[in-house]
Amino acid sequence: MTDLNGRHIVLGLSGGIACYKAAELCRALVKHGATVQVVMTEAAEQFITPVTMQALSGRPVFTSQWDARTSGGADNNMPHINLSREADAILVAPASADFMSKLLHGRADELLSLMCLARPLDKVPLILAPAMNREMWAHPATVRNVAQLREDGATVLDVGAGDQACGETGDGRMLEADELLYEMTRFFTPKLLAGQQVLVSAGPTFEAIDPVRGLTNLSSGKMGFAIARAAHEAGAHVTLVAGPVSLPTPRGVGRINVKSALNMQKTLNVLAQNASVFISTAAVADWRPATEADQKIKKDGSGEVPTLSFLENPDILAGIAAGSRAASGQLFCVGFAAESHDLLAHASAKRARKGVPLLVGNIGPDTFGQDDNALLLVDAQGATELPRASKLQLARQLVAEIAKRLPPHAAR
Repeated sequence: MTDLNGRHIVLGLSGGIACYKAAELCRALVKHGATVQVVMTEAAEQFITPVTMQALSGRPVFTSQWDARTSGGADNNMPHINLSREADAILVAPASADFMSKLLHGRADELLSLMCLARPLDKVPLILAPAMNREMWAHPATVRNVAQLREDGATVLDVGAGDQACGETGDGRMLEADELLYEMTRFFTPKLLAGQQVLVSAGPTFEAIDPVRGLTNLSSGKMGFAIARAAHEAGAHVTLVAGPVSLPTPRGVGRINVKSALNMQKTLNVLAQNASVFISTAAVADWRPATEADQKIKKDGSGEVPTLSFLENPDILAGIAAGSRAASGQLFCVGFAAESHDLLAHASAKRARKGVPLLVGNIGPDTFGQDDNALLLVDAQGATELPRASKLQLARQLVAEIAKRLPPHAAR
């Protein structure tokens, strides 16, 4: 099942050069399962043609309030009523400064604004993706309009920053298509973790031997990053502590990069003091070199191999789980176990040893670096299998399982 499967989105385009992004957005919405009905203002037609949007949406584009067509076949000249009643949401992207001002004052002199005004407020949400010059975005009138539109119930997304078509640089760019796709997915996701402060650790650690070598593992961090995204989709405030990986930060998630197990422990111990959920997916190295050479250790041709001694790294999850916040129910801890065999036995033993209410097991060699996975959830009641699926799908299932297990008094 795709992210927006079964959703019907009315995609409105007001005038602005960002209309070119709407083409990619339309394609992405359709690809992720939505049906898209495009409505364009006369100004939008100066930047992109209805033919383009029809080809991408697979549906005739509406541009006039006098258009007699309806998807149901009744020629009643009321597209502003018919189209709004069919929608799960109206997304205006781009939403120009002029169009937002029009909405604020209830003006409705063309089809798109008519439709926004005529939509059932309790059934059809309005989502606006602003796009304008940096000075227009910062103007007090626009600031007031955005604040009032939000007060009136519209969801006004933030803007991007960077080079603008006018040659200036700053805030005001419409979000990119992938960012808007994420915002739409998040909008429709049940907010099972609303108000929760979720802390996620992800990726491997790196234990230096010398300035150019070290001990690490094959963890890609993909599962942890997917969980961070899924928790944010579910309404949580999410902080991600990541070992050395090159993955992009999920939208809306705060990220702190660390390197070694001791770096990660120090960071997580501090952040856990304000978290309500800690999901420990990081593959932390069990040992670290007792000493780190200041310079690269080189072979000298003698055939002698340098002797390395090791120290055991601290058990970060067990330490946090043994703390007073976890003991009092203020912090719900979830552990991960990457095993090579006997998953249920090892995961059950690890859950007891670490003292966590939920332990998630997987077979490491089958998942490291992959985009899919299979999970085994182990708690005091037994074990539950989550069959192989994409890591994002599994992350969403795991978030739902965590939400069911949170104590009623969990901090929100």
